[in-house]
Amino acid sequence: MGIHRFSKILGGKLGMPRYPSTSAISDVPKGCITVYVGESTNKRFIVPLAYLKHPSFQTLLKMSEEEFGYVHPMGGLTLPCKEETFIEVTHDIAEFVDRR
Repeated sequence: MGIHRFSKILGGKLGMPRYPSTSAISDVPKGCITVYVGESTNKRFIVPLAYLKHPSFQTLLKMSEEEFGYVHPMGGLTLPCKEETFIEVTHDIAEFVDRR
């Protein structure tokens, strides 16, 4: 299920920045994970768990491990890359997943 089809299910919110709130855990759909992206300001994104297996996302995870280890400043998974880069990567992953 790609990012475009999935965004329709979530009312267009997938891939759009969403900031932490007291209901942060309860607003994440089953089968998804919250990640924080950005070099200076961290924006919140929700991505399908299936993306975690993709080699491009694995690269982002390795960058995160090198940068933060297992302690993330936002309390959740933080990816140290530009927001534009993250959006490009997830778009490519969505196309890959759609072809399967």
